[in-house]
Amino acid sequence: MFLEQFIQYIRYEKRYSPHTVAAYESDLTQFYTFLNHPEAEINHPSEVTHHHIRNWMVSLMDQQLTSRSVNRKVATLRKYFKFLLQEGIIASTPTAKIQTPKISKQLPAVVEEEKLSKLLDSETVFTSDFRGQRDKLIVELLFGTGIRLAELLGITESDIDVYEGTVKVLGKRNKQRIIPLNKELKLVLSDYLTLKKNEIFANKSLKLIVTNTGADAYAKMVYLIVQKYLNYISTQNKKSPHVLRHTFATSLLNKGADLNAIKDLLGHASLSATQVYTHNSVERLKSIYKQAHPKA
Repeated sequence: MFLEQFIQYIRYEKRYSPHTVAAYESDLTQFYTFLNHPEAEINHPSEVTHHHIRNWMVSLMDQQLTSRSVNRKVATLRKYFKFLLQEGIIASTPTAKIQTPKISKQLPAVVEEEKLSKLLDSETVFTSDFRGQRDKLIVELLFGTGIRLAELLGITESDIDVYEGTVKVLGKRNKQRIIPLNKELKLVLSDYLTLKKNEIFANKSLKLIVTNTGADAYAKMVYLIVQKYLNYISTQNKKSPHVLRHTFATSLLNKGADLNAIKDLLGHASLSATQVYTHNSVERLKSIYKQAHPKA
C-alpha cells in the first residue's frame, strides 16, 4: 500500500521525529487492518473511499476513543493520501469529503506551582544517591525548561553549558533552540553530573539522562518517574511529563512573561499553539476574583 515509501518520506524528507513517525505508522497499519477483512479487501489505495474512512472513524469512536484522538488519526490519513496524490499513485484523495468530530476545549492540566516547588526543595523525597538525584533532575528539567519528553531523552552532556547556564534542545522538525537554566537547576545538574561520573556502569551512554545501568533513558522510564513524584503532591489523573511542560508555560504567563517569549521557549511553530495557556491564566484570575471580591 506504499506505506514504506510514505514512512521514508516523513522520516528523511520531512524530518519528523521518531515518535511522530511511529505514530503515523501505527495509525496507517491500524487503518489497513480495519479495511482488510474478507468482505471488503482493499488491494490498492485508489480503492479506498470516504465511506471506508467514515466507517473507521465510527469504529474508533465505538472503542471510546476521544474526538481528539480520532482527529489525529484522520490527520495521518490526510497526510498519507496527499503524499500518494503528489506521487501520482492516486487520482484523488478520499479524505476530501471527511468532516472530523468537534473537540471540546480542555484547559491544559497543570500542577500547583507552590506544591511542586516544595517537592523539589524537600530534603527527604529525593535520595542523595545517583538514582535520587537523576530523578530530581528529570523533574527539575521538565518543570524548569518546559521541554518535551522526546527532547529530554535527546539531550547529551555536551548540550549542557553550565558556565553560560543554557541547554541546547533538538525539537520537532529537527529545530534547535537554546533554553536558559535557573540557578537551582544548575546546582542540581552539577551534583548529578558528579554522581554520574563516579558511577561504574555496565553501559556507557553520551546522553544526559541514563538508566541505573548507564544505558539511554527511555520514555516509559521517565513517565513512571514523573508519575511517582507527582503522586506526592497531586491527586489529578494526569501526571505525565507533559503536565510539567504545561505547568512551566502557565507559571511564566501568570508572572507576566511575554507570550512570544513563551512560544520560543516551548519551541512552538505558531503563536496559536501557545495561546491555549492564556485560558489557564484567565481561569486563575476568575478564581482570585471569586475569592476576593465582595460581590462575587
